[in-house]
Amino acid sequence: MRCVIQRVTEASVTTGGEVVGKIGRGFMVLVGVSAEDTEKDVRYMAEKVPNLRIFEDENDKMNLSLKDVGGAILAVSQFTLYGDARGGRRPSFISAARPEAANALYEQLVAAWREQGLTVETGRFRTDMQVSLVNDGPVTLLMDSTKLF
Repeated sequence: MRCVIQRVTEASVTTGGEVVGKIGRGFMVLVGVSAEDTEKDVRYMAEKVPNLRIFEDENDKMNLSLKDVGGAILAVSQFTLYGDARGGRRPSFISAARPEAANALYEQLVAAWREQGLTVETGRFRTDMQVSLVNDGPVTLLMDSTKLF
C-alpha cells in the first residue's frame, strides 16, 4: 500500500460537479493499493499516518501529530500510485490491485482511521475526481507499507 501524505490547511474532492469530501487542517492522503496488499498493510498505514509528527509545536519543530492538532484526513483512492513508467512512455498498472480488492482495503483503512476517532472524508471510488488542496509548508511524504521508501 502506498500513500502520498500532504499536510494541508484545506482540501476538497469534487466529482460530477459535487463536492464529496472536504476538510480544513489535516492530511490529504492519496491511497494506492497493490495486488499484493493484505490487512497487514492496512494496519501499518492505519497506525503510521495519523501518528506522523509533521505539525509544528510551539518551538516551530515538527513534533506534533494529526491527532495532537485535531486534524482531519481527506482520503482519495488512486491506483496510479502503482503506475510503472520505467519501460516506456505509457505507464503499466499491472501492480495495482483489481478494483474490488482495492476498494475493500481502502474502505478498511478509512474505517480504521475513523475507529481511532479521526474525522475522515473521502473521494468517490472509480469516478473522475478533481482534488483541490492548499499544501501547508509544503510538506509532502511518500509512504509504502513494504518500506520501499
